[in-house]
Amino acid sequence: MVSILRKVVLSPESFLWEVFAPDVAQAAQPGQFLMVRLHEKGERIPLTVADFNRKLGTVTLVVKVAGKTTEEMASYPEGGTFSDLIGPLGCPTVIERKGHVVLVGGGIGLAPIFPILRGFHECGTRTTTILGFKNVAQIFWQERFAALTDDLVLVTEDGSTPIKGTVIDALRGVLSNGSSADEVLAIGPVGMMQAVAELTRPLEIKTIVSMNPVMVDGIGMCGACRVTVGGKVLFACVDGPDMDAHQVDFASFKIRQGRFLKEEQEALSRYKQECALKKQGHIL
Repeated sequence: MVSILRKVVLSPESFLWEVFAPDVAQAAQPGQFLMVRLHEKGERIPLTVADFNRKLGTVTLVVKVAGKTTEEMASYPEGGTFSDLIGPLGCPTVIERKGHVVLVGGGIGLAPIFPILRGFHECGTRTTTILGFKNVAQIFWQERFAALTDDLVLVTEDGSTPIKGTVIDALRGVLSNGSSADEVLAIGPVGMMQAVAELTRPLEIKTIVSMNPVMVDGIGMCGACRVTVGGKVLFACVDGPDMDAHQVDFASFKIRQGRFLKEEQEALSRYKQECALKKQGHIL
């Protein structure tokens, strides 16, 4: 069993778990992910590593409530336990000294950017970090990011921060102000990552995105996480999650991501009904 040492509610739809997993913490690298299973009847879901502390033996996960399993995760208390934590899996982000790297995080996608930013900071790369939120109430880790990046740009869709807009607006502004970039790395919703790719493509700036498709086992056996990149079929769990944004077939990826939407919605609905019945004292 894996212990939840700390739980922090970040917003009405997101939360943080700091779990005790010494072996995982020792091996984890920026950009990798873990497979989580809550109990023997639960599904396995991939979650990107948001942070790790080798000395304390802890790993941090930041989770957005989006389906049945993440809804159930949100009900687990600090001090509780869950069944399985497998990893680290996937290929680490390639971090090496460059002149200037722009990191773009949308919503919950900003959490796994943090260890990547720390890696570039430690190797002496100048960084600009763009973080986008719906509103100021959703902002978290601002101080942590500010301590490691040369330029921090916070944007909100509703204008509750000084800069109103999206991360695409902010990225366009950074790249149009004469600030050359050796690389852009984006993590977030699929539409956002695709928009980043289309913005940087004509500028011929190397762009990396972290693909997080539906996964079953996370080790390349099931084939569920297929992504077409440069006309070739790759598997996000073993070939990624980082992939060349200018080569990713986002159109086919979106189709695959929506393939089980109906089943996911039905599972969430059943789970909520079961929870409601339990609260009423019914035994299931």
